[in-house]
Amino acid sequence: MSEPLRTREPVPAPDTDHYRRAMGRFASGVTVVTTFAGGLDHAMTANALASVSLDPILLLVCVERDARFHDAVEEAGVWGVSILPARARATADWLSSRGRPLHGQLDRIEHHPGPVTGVALLDDALAHFECRTTDLHPAGDHSIVVGEVVSVFTPDHTEDALLYYRGRYGRLT
Repeated sequence: MSEPLRTREPVPAPDTDHYRRAMGRFASGVTVVTTFAGGLDHAMTANALASVSLDPILLLVCVERDARFHDAVEEAGVWGVSILPARARATADWLSSRGRPLHGQLDRIEHHPGPVTGVALLDDALAHFECRTTDLHPAGDHSIVVGEVVSVFTPDHTEDALLYYRGRYGRLT
């Protein structure tokens, strides 16, 4: 026999500020996601990234639908992810600043083309992934972009990852 439903007092719907503060207590890694469209490199800082599947190997990233990057990644159909080391805070800040120039946004960041897709991958990253988009799902003011991983690279060096927690960058101590 199942337990009867418990009745509770009505609770007001959460507001976006409260939701943002609560989600800020979830520590995440910081990445740069890149693509190439319209003859230009496009890049954005992202912490909404997750492994989806091992068979096939799938990765997802959430992209704001109003962002320039959204149209670019949809057009290109391929994208890359570079996991940032703790010392790359300036890179994360730069690529998350709204209104930065699109032309030359990667000029001050050492990068190279990915071997499979040709998208920009950051030289000092802790790992790289190249992906081909398999699905794009509307989700509120973002889209969930799912991609099949077509290449993975992890350098021999290891160091602390850049983390994002409570609205600030940090590192494990």
